[in-house]
Amino acid sequence: MASLIEAIEIKRKMYFEFEDTPFHCLDVEVSTPTARGGQTLVRLKMRNLLTRAVFDKTFKAGDKFKEPDLVVSPASYLYSDGEGAHFMDQESYETHTLGPDMMGNAAGFLTEGLVIQIQKFNGNPIGLQLPPHVELAVTYTEPGARGDTASGNVTKPARLETGIEVRVPLFIKEGEKVKVSTETGEFAGRA
Repeated sequence: MASLIEAIEIKRKMYFEFEDTPFHCLDVEVSTPTARGGQTLVRLKMRNLLTRAVFDKTFKAGDKFKEPDLVVSPASYLYSDGEGAHFMDQESYETHTLGPDMMGNAAGFLTEGLVIQIQKFNGNPIGLQLPPHVELAVTYTEPGARGDTASGNVTKPARLETGIEVRVPLFIKEGEKVKVSTETGEFAGRA
């Protein structure tokens, strides 16, 4: 029997099951009433892991949720085609295919051989977790002109090997590898 979690115990980034669906908690807001006899309410901003929908819902502090049958296993990215992105499970060596709806904005960060975490609910892949930063090569950027910083223009656009565009400092040149945050999609340093 899976253990039950009370609504008041749910914290950011926790997983829980509500109405037989796995959810990921994005934010928690607890409101305690000042009047006697009032109930403590917990407002959760949560993401449905099957549909990727995000919404707010309010629960009583004593409401109970099951822990989801959610397994996270490492997998390496192989390639993408019309069906979606293909990954090889690092433990069982099975190939998993995630469709574009399960990928979200992750496609712009995937390079061949990148090890990510695949989330499985009841044994079926439902999504993925990227590492906090990925290293990508700059394929195109304008050269930084001398004196550009005087106008306050200290970044320039750069196209990376996966096709995404990020703003990088002026000293970054084509062919260099840069670290990009997978959460914000912004430049995070030289690789």
